[in-house]
Amino acid sequence: MPLQPLSVSAGTWTRLVRLAKAVPVTALGFASLLVFNAAQTASLTLLPFSRRAFRRFNRWCANTWWGACVVASQRLNRTRVIVTGEDLPDGENALVLSNHQNMPDILALMTLARAKKRLGDLKFFVKHALKWVPGVGWGMQFIGCPFLRRDWTADRERIRRTFDTLVRERIPVWLVSFAEGTRSTPEKLQASAEWAVARGLESTRHVLIPRTKGFVATIEGLGEYLDAVYDVTIGYEGGVPTLWQYITGCVQRIHLHVRRVPIETLPRVEEELQAWLLARYREKDLLLEHFYLTGAFPAEVMAEG
Repeated sequence: MPLQPLSVSAGTWTRLVRLAKAVPVTALGFASLLVFNAAQTASLTLLPFSRRAFRRFNRWCANTWWGACVVASQRLNRTRVIVTGEDLPDGENALVLSNHQNMPDILALMTLARAKKRLGDLKFFVKHALKWVPGVGWGMQFIGCPFLRRDWTADRERIRRTFDTLVRERIPVWLVSFAEGTRSTPEKLQASAEWAVARGLESTRHVLIPRTKGFVATIEGLGEYLDAVYDVTIGYEGGVPTLWQYITGCVQRIHLHVRRVPIETLPRVEEELQAWLLARYREKDLLLEHFYLTGAFPAEVMAEG
């Protein structure tokens, strides 16, 4: 059956200790993020003189603040991210294709990116509703993340402009795509399986059937500017945690299975790209089935941090 939300049983004292650590760290983190937002706003003065200097400064901001989040989870909460599968080369531009269960997925991917010294190069497809939210939304604007409304006619043009800028200005990138389009929950997994069966597709138990339009547009728009697709599957022990459970130290280990797919091996025809994506998510489903049965992904541990 699909993995349920994480259930944490702890005594009153343990809960109070976790709360005492999490509240000041969270408050400090948000306050520092607003300071970074102010610095990013000031960096607009660089644009008339050097777009490269503007980008490098905002890359530094992202790398520094996200890096602090990763270090805090490792040092304060003792959260370990265990990476299995293929080692990733240095210096590549990549599409990071991941399943999506909850907000801690993002922290796990940041840990992977930091280990490869690419944390400041991460970009996400972000809901347009977050664009003007202080902190996260403002920061995402300054690093050039595309904001989407789920209106494909309008979103396609926004994606095209973002990709044109990446290629024209040769901006290093790890572009994260949660191709399922939303976080998976037991209810959404059931609805996705019923949708697949109604259309004669093979259903999945642990991932949603992916949405193919954005993926196809990404491969067509970035083309050979990308070196590879990093196929990442995220697994949790015991249940899927909320962001608050992650912040309060309830998550001891997160598992990532990584597979590198050279971009030149992907098909170029739209229908074949759609089939390729569906096949990858069926593989993710099998990987998660193995993980939930055995407690580990079927591959050698490459890193733990």
